[in-house]
Amino acid sequence: MRRPLLPLLLGLLLLQQGRCFLEFVIHEETSNPQSRQQRHQVRVQVFQRALLTSEEPDDFEAIRGDDISVQSYQVESRITSRFVHTSVRSAVLNSAPRAQSIGFNVQVPKRAFITNFTMNVNGIVFVGSVKEKTVARNLYAQARARAKAAGIVRTGSLDMETFQTEVHVPPGSNIQFELHYQEMLSRRLGLYQHTLHLQPGRLVPHFQVDVHIFEPSGISMVQTKQALAKEFNDFVSVTRSKNTAHVVFKPPLQQQKKCPNCTETAVDGVFAVQYDVERAGNAAELQVSDGHFVQFFAPSNFPPLRKNIVFVIDVSGSMWGVKMKQTVEAMQAILDDLTVDDSFSIVDFNHNVRCWSEDLVPGSSVQVKDAKTYIENIKPNGGTNINEALMRAVQMLVRASHQGLVDPRSVSMIILVSDGEPHRGGEIKLSAIQKNVKRAMREEFSLFSLGIGFDVDFDFLERIATENRGVAQRIYANQDTADQLRSFYRQVAAPLLRRIDVQFPEDSVSDVTQNRFDKYFEGSELVVAGKVLPSESNTLTSFITASAARLDVSLQTDADAAELDAELARQEHSFTGFARQLWAYVTVKQLLSDRSLAPSAARKRKITQRIMAIALEHQFVTPLTALLVESEDASERLLADAPKDPKHGCCTGLGLGGGSVAPGPPPVRVVYQPPPWVQMTTPAPPSQVEGGQVEQTLPGRVTIVDNDPHFIVHLPRGNMDVCFNVNSRPGDILNLVSDSGTGLTVNGQLIGSKKMRANKLDTYFGTISIFYRPGGVGVTVGTAGVQVTDGRSNRSLAWAATSAITRDSVRVSVVKDSHVSVTVGANIQVMVLLHRVWKKHPVNVDFLGIYVASENQYSPLVHGLIGQFSREPEVRIHHIQPGVDPLKKEAVMEVKGNRLHVTSRGWQKDYRRDRRSGSNVYCWFVHNSGKGFIDGHYTDYIVPELRSFLRRP
Repeated sequence: MRRPLLPLLLGLLLLQQGRCFLEFVIHEETSNPQSRQQRHQVRVQVFQRALLTSEEPDDFEAIRGDDISVQSYQVESRITSRFVHTSVRSAVLNSAPRAQSIGFNVQVPKRAFITNFTMNVNGIVFVGSVKEKTVARNLYAQARARAKAAGIVRTGSLDMETFQTEVHVPPGSNIQFELHYQEMLSRRLGLYQHTLHLQPGRLVPHFQVDVHIFEPSGISMVQTKQALAKEFNDFVSVTRSKNTAHVVFKPPLQQQKKCPNCTETAVDGVFAVQYDVERAGNAAELQVSDGHFVQFFAPSNFPPLRKNIVFVIDVSGSMWGVKMKQTVEAMQAILDDLTVDDSFSIVDFNHNVRCWSEDLVPGSSVQVKDAKTYIENIKPNGGTNINEALMRAVQMLVRASHQGLVDPRSVSMIILVSDGEPHRGGEIKLSAIQKNVKRAMREEFSLFSLGIGFDVDFDFLERIATENRGVAQRIYANQDTADQLRSFYRQVAAPLLRRIDVQFPEDSVSDVTQNRFDKYFEGSELVVAGKVLPSESNTLTSFITASAARLDVSLQTDADAAELDAELARQEHSFTGFARQLWAYVTVKQLLSDRSLAPSAARKRKITQRIMAIALEHQFVTPLTALLVESEDASERLLADAPKDPKHGCCTGLGLGGGSVAPGPPPVRVVYQPPPWVQMTTPAPPSQVEGGQVEQTLPGRVTIVDNDPHFIVHLPRGNMDVCFNVNSRPGDILNLVSDSGTGLTVNGQLIGSKKMRANKLDTYFGTISIFYRPGGVGVTVGTAGVQVTDGRSNRSLAWAATSAITRDSVRVSVVKDSHVSVTVGANIQVMVLLHRVWKKHPVNVDFLGIYVASENQYSPLVHGLIGQFSREPEVRIHHIQPGVDPLKKEAVMEVKGNRLHVTSRGWQKDYRRDRRSGSNVYCWFVHNSGKGFIDGHYTDYIVPELRSFLRRP
């Protein structure tokens, strides 16, 4: 008997604002004729949801569905040496007399990695396995070829929040869900906190939370903290010994009710377990287990170092109201914490930059009082000039250092508070600001970034903080902003040590994580992990050196290599593989941070390969890996691949893939494309021609020709983008793709700007022609409209309306005042983007950009300025070094037997998501109109007519 095709939806941990879903329908089939007559429609949905914040109310429920019986909901966490393995399990019965969708949703800590998800539907088990994302996609493609469904879960960011699952099942179905994730607990303000979100959304007969803690050095305290009803305190129990603790939360069914006769649950909120550990005199704890080691270091018996702080506060118009009020409230408390030994100043900025004091001043009561008055009188308005504000802050610290006004053992830091993106001032490009700050900051200065709300570009704040020995933290607006700011400041208010170095004897360890730290703050903890090499000795030794306020510190710690494993074996609820997973967790986190700051494409590729290798071995779902979920016999799979767009969610912009992996790229966005038999239940804009749906997507990798025109050639195998300009003349027709094998040619005719600028006339594409010879179909795209001809008829499609038309195997889709998508057969896709300018602009004109999918399948005869790169050349970049312009690196490119001088650039533009400003594409720029990178000379690609095929150079 053929097993039924059962669907599942694996929702994704998602980001920030915006939400969307895709829905398609599958029919459940069996070999039983009667069953076929009673087949059920099975819906599979892909959701993208916003981060849960007070700014956007949410009706989150762990279990969703009508007339369902939730038989159990169990959460178990095993914490061993600060590392947590959490499993969430639920059993659900569809007791409704009809088929329906049942959801299983879990709030996952942002720093956690999902390690597995399984689901049992009426005895058919679906099991997840982490795979490199391209492998997962290939398996999906194979499933499509067999007309099967396939499933994949992929994270788009480290900033994950909600895991969502939904399955549409017949009445009487039993479903069991199980999700696993892992994380390392960070120590903050002297405590570790493990947080669980308990929001079942309904009454549950068997509801239980178990948290098991095992700490080899001993547990000094443990307590629970919950945002549930006070009555639930009676159902929380804590039992502990010297090294273990067990926390149980088990409210009976009757006590879960909001009132005695209610059917709603009162279990709705955060349940947290807080604890700390015993520490030896030197506060250094070295543990060895399973061939790995972990070094913890959290001293507290040193006097604080003096602080030199410049507070940089955004006072632009968007800070008006509650944000500014709470920022002022927080700053008053923070200033009160300063001592006369500390020095400080305040820089506030909108489109202008002002300083309360041009120089650092002591934190005396008189200065603090004056600073408070200054802050109270701030009236937010104007734009955001982050670049100049940070430069002024750095100059203050540098000047004080040069003048000998700061203690050599003190700690100097900048604390930036902002709620927006830079869009005013001399520099607004994020990559340039990042480089400016990096270049200006000294090695002993740190930058801490606090981003308020979700209009801020938090990725940017995180990069500049990480690159300058600090951290970034998101502050949730309208949710006790002042308390959040004060809490963050308390974490950095008491620096105890500088220049901490953790070392091990030579040839005793390998693969060590970060072991040098700029600062240590009271109440936190430094963690170093690695692998232990085979040795005749059963003892591993670590050496820690650091600089305190009045002395230098040197510590030695020893650990037995076998003692902890023996103890773990005796502990029933310990996580025996903790050291191995903790090392992998810390390593991947650090590599992901390094990857975002990688100075070159080659370096980025190495880091990417390293992340994928560790993630696959340790089964972590990361931005570079995917969780493929399939039935036990691998006969059934479902692909649910959601994109990342940290600012707007999945449904904004043009819905196109993009991005580059050259030095410092923006993140790649992958768009889900359903198989041919899948129908969208939420219709696209209606077509004005022939009633077809309007296509709005391209694969994630494209070659771009846009603006002046700038060619940005994506090389998938080399994992890089190479760009060049063509200095041609208005009226010239350039061949982009010429494939005599498939009969396709794509040409673009240039137009010029209205007047010369800097002794140069800018040129743009004014017309794009796509001609498919087998059907005689021609598509001519101009700034005034689109013409489609097939030798028999001539149809016009206007930019003013969304429409679509199909001629033979050529499909043309127009999205109103946005872009045209042209699909030839099933294997070739081209998009033409419309740029409109102000009609009375003295220089600029309307023009077009062209975006050609890298995955297009041409014949071996293809050529053209773009087409030639379907046969990707071998490219090698070396001798990378700073250029004359500090913002550009220079290198040597070896390609096609040529040695070319190239420059790294980050201001080439991809306009698909933002047609006004575009997004930066980082590429290696080839000078002299691409000479040496393209075959022949660019003039070889000038053709006489818009439908001309190219004569090979």
